[in-house]
Amino acid sequence: MSARHFLSLMDCTPQELSSLVRRGIELKELRERGVLFEPLKNRVLGMIFEKASTRTRLSFEAGMIQLGGQAIFLSPRDTQLGRGEPISDSAIVMSRMLDAVMIRTFAHSNLTEFAAHSRISVINGLSDDLHPCQLMADMQTFHEHRGSIAGKTVTWIGDGNNMCNSYIEAAMQFDFQLRIACPEGYEPDAALLAAAGERVTLLRDPREAVAGAHLVSTDVWASMGQEEEAQARLTLFRPYQVTPALLDLAAEDVLFMHCLPAHRGEEVSHDLLEDPRSVAWDQAENRLHVQKALLEFLVEPAYHHA
Repeated sequence: MSARHFLSLMDCTPQELSSLVRRGIELKELRERGVLFEPLKNRVLGMIFEKASTRTRLSFEAGMIQLGGQAIFLSPRDTQLGRGEPISDSAIVMSRMLDAVMIRTFAHSNLTEFAAHSRISVINGLSDDLHPCQLMADMQTFHEHRGSIAGKTVTWIGDGNNMCNSYIEAAMQFDFQLRIACPEGYEPDAALLAAAGERVTLLRDPREAVAGAHLVSTDVWASMGQEEEAQARLTLFRPYQVTPALLDLAAEDVLFMHCLPAHRGEEVSHDLLEDPRSVAWDQAENRLHVQKALLEFLVEPAYHHA
């Protein structure tokens, strides 16, 4: 049971995370030059989706194919998981047939339970608690445009959701200051906030939070599974919309990120993704490259130990 898992940014050392970002940039250059690089030939990634997905499915599936391997898409409708087979049993069986598993789920405990019974690497493709693969793409995107993020100021605006939680972990692992502007009652995980200590500042006023920031990031106000709260949230979160005028208060070389899908006219103004300071499209593409680096890191060693 010695497989390395990637359930959270805390599963790697800061050095490993930085080298994954650098490797993601290298793999991106190889792809742009049309170089065939297939270290994961005959390797198979199982992808379990309990939540809908565009970018996560495309990036992992395309990534495995580009690395010479294959990916198998599993939804709860297609598997015994949706019919009540214990996660632990599924994990034991799947890990005897596959080389790695990516899971996109609701309860984070599904991931930890699967990983506990898996002899292959388990990757968190998103849970209600964390979204570490997205953060790796964000870190690669910042690095490409501005160099090291260490010592910079990052602002998260909106819901203290799984993305916000992963930004707190990133602040610890990549060594930047994080300011979070969220409405009362929508704070991120209290234990994570405590662990981050002075690295993270909690604010209510988005204008105060973005002052001088080098990176501003946001996400939808109601995540998957919270649709029934959406109307109430619209009113409460209205002052937290990110607009070009809000970005004007940040550093002159500020970058804006959004993990997408975006609800234009809600958490972002209609024109924000087209603003020259927005790097949301690069950020979306980088899911592919940095996850290829992650797959290479987690799966290739098994080949040598086999």
